[in-house]
Amino acid sequence: MGFWSNWGRGEGQQFDIGGASGAVELTKRNSTVSLTKQGAATGNMRVNLSWRMRTSDFDDRRPSLLRHPLRMFKPEMVQAQGPAMVNVDLDLACMYELKDGSKGVVQPLGSFFGSLNAAPYVQLSGDDRFGSPSGETIYINMDHMDDIRRLLVFVYIYDGTPAFDRTHGVVTLYPSNGPRIEITLDERAPQARSCAVVLIENAKNEIIVRREVRYVYGFQAELDRLYGWGLQWGRGYKNQQKV
Repeated sequence: MGFWSNWGRGEGQQFDIGGASGAVELTKRNSTVSLTKQGAATGNMRVNLSWRMRTSDFDDRRPSLLRHPLRMFKPEMVQAQGPAMVNVDLDLACMYELKDGSKGVVQPLGSFFGSLNAAPYVQLSGDDRFGSPSGETIYINMDHMDDIRRLLVFVYIYDGTPAFDRTHGVVTLYPSNGPRIEITLDERAPQARSCAVVLIENAKNEIIVRREVRYVYGFQAELDRLYGWGLQWGRGYKNQQKV
């Protein structure tokens, strides 16, 4: 059976389709997908974080929209400077656990960029500090998933004000086959500094992707405790130059 053969057939439909783009959106209701069953457990899978800042919440604008309903059809003006703008630096990272017991993290902090063709078979392409359209990207060598037990992709705010509630963040997985998989960071957690986004597990020779979207108020060590990774954490700093 092909990837598309079960769309719209009751139990065979596992996902929400996000508009005309054909992307698979993982939600609370439909939170998992099997890459193995979809023939997408080979090649290099790209995991991308993109985000943009907003200057106000919808609730703050509601009275204005009620008085001037036509404003909702006009583009919102974004201030270049001012108190509405928030300084935020979102980082994409990944904790890994290999089947030989090796554990670690791939992240910009500490310049742990990993490796694609050697353990841990996970590599970060760079550190985007400005929320550019390309965002940040992690590559996973799916041809070595037999060596990997689990991967936890997460996002944290390295510098600036905690602002997940002011950030439109999307983590997108691009498997080697089939549509992309999107996880939107749309829940309100104004004081959180980290978010576990997606867990990729090799269970019984099947690669399962599961939406997490669990916010914590600390950093990597708190996510570690939440998922029982067992790493030792210390204070780290970034290189001042963009990678």
